[in-house]
Amino acid sequence: MRTRLLCSAIGLGFLLQLVSVVGAPRVELMRVPNGGIQPQAVVDGQGTVHLIYFKGEAKAGDIFYVRLRPGADGFSKPMPVNSRAGSAIAVGTIRGAQLALGRHGRVHVAWNGSSAAEPSGHEGAPMLYTRLNDAGTAFEPERDLMRFTGGLDGGGSVAADDQGTVYVMWHGSPPGNTQGEAGRAVFLARSVDDGKTFARERPVNPKATGACGCCGMRAFADGAGNLFALYRAASEKVNRDEILLVSRDRGESFAIASSHPWNIPSCPMSSAFFSESKAGTLAAWETTGQVYFASVNPLTLFVAKPVAPPGVARRKHPVAVGNAKGEVLLAWAEDTGWQRGGSLAWQVFSATGQPTDDNGRAAGGVPVWGLPAAVARGDGFVIFH
Repeated sequence: MRTRLLCSAIGLGFLLQLVSVVGAPRVELMRVPNGGIQPQAVVDGQGTVHLIYFKGEAKAGDIFYVRLRPGADGFSKPMPVNSRAGSAIAVGTIRGAQLALGRHGRVHVAWNGSSAAEPSGHEGAPMLYTRLNDAGTAFEPERDLMRFTGGLDGGGSVAADDQGTVYVMWHGSPPGNTQGEAGRAVFLARSVDDGKTFARERPVNPKATGACGCCGMRAFADGAGNLFALYRAASEKVNRDEILLVSRDRGESFAIASSHPWNIPSCPMSSAFFSESKAGTLAAWETTGQVYFASVNPLTLFVAKPVAPPGVARRKHPVAVGNAKGEVLLAWAEDTGWQRGGSLAWQVFSATGQPTDDNGRAAGGVPVWGLPAAVARGDGFVIFH
């Protein structure tokens, strides 16, 4: 194991110098600034890390945005994301904010609204969205994108591409749903003007699968114009397969690209993840207490065989990112639960999908309601926790 624990006060510039000197894959751990939890991180084309995190009361807290530029000594001053105090939620881990970078590097954020959010005109919590203003100096007031759906429970997601398209996705109940989870569906609200306006949400499931009510989901737009979504089904109450949806036409239509089976009569409160790598889009998810990742070819949309790390533990909330050499870091939480933190664990895989000697575990590395985030930098990796 070649791992070094860094506090958030150490700049990423020094970190990157260390990675380049060593040459071999290294995994660096960095605490989320200001004691925040539920980090989400993305690296832009200039090497700047964009990160959001949750801070405050778990039932009604706030989201903050920071950036870490190459060579900087530390993160930028935190910028509030939500304009209404306490309108975000951390309870359950999977309902927190998600982050995407769109055209010209604009930051887009979406999250489940808390009980402190502005009251909605529909059943249940609002699906909130905001973006950085044109000047990049503050976030616009958040908006609820749910117009006719209700029953938001598990987390929604946001994706954006370099053509100005922004996608906010969630699973919920259409009006008149009498089938419970089996009657839920995945919905998409799409913007074609960088998030200024959104069309009314519409269901995108190519077939009825239901949706596991309190499981999270993930959306992602790759550089080739493909749109992906991962969510957990809930047909017949026990068929809670992880479903990968793919759209080749920027959200006009979707197909099921893969399904990872899990027969369980209750909700596992799982999350999912996407990133773009040298090998294509990386998708990560949880099934039966194990975490997996698989690469998706951006041209053929062929989904490779899922890969899991060695060993057995109660594993949740995976993130998978690939470095410049084609290696993949898979990081996850272990032994977390309701109102209980756990450990942070990780494994680096070779470009051929084989586990390497770069792995580790940080006991107590995941706080209550926490989960890890990760980015790849050069030949190395950074995990935020």
